[in-house]
Amino acid sequence: MKAQLLEMSTPDGPFTILARDGVVLASGWTASLADLTGQVHPGLRPDAVEEVRELGSISSAVEAFYSGDPVPAMAVPVLQQSGPFRARAWDVLREVKPGFPVTYSEYAALAGNPRAVRAAASACAFNAAALFVPCHRVIRTDGSLGGFRWGLRVKESLLAREAA
Repeated sequence: MKAQLLEMSTPDGPFTILARDGVVLASGWTASLADLTGQVHPGLRPDAVEEVRELGSISSAVEAFYSGDPVPAMAVPVLQQSGPFRARAWDVLREVKPGFPVTYSEYAALAGNPRAVRAAASACAFNAAALFVPCHRVIRTDGSLGGFRWGLRVKESLLAREAA
């Protein structure tokens, strides 16, 4: 299978998207394809990649986010593969309202198992489709940021944009 690769310039640095047929497989604040492919389930990894200049509604959603409208990013189709809890947890992230981050404990409860805080944190860590599956909207119970694959500076910037 062939996928498309797009690198966009954002205020938070290069944002790269790996997509196939209008569906995001992976994305993040990097200029390196290798930083993305490791997060993609082996059954979804493309055989070939072609660089493109735009990805239609996917590109538009990133531009909208950085123009102050985070809503279109939640409508972008995403394809990730894992077990039932993690798949549900990724879906739940797309329902967390911008500007209203949840704690890891709240996130576990929203995903259907209040005691699965570590599993919820793992879902964030293994989320391949950053921004479109907004794992940056999960914080620690004490209000601190916790971790973020793309760096705490980026997470802080994303949360600040959404709070505005």
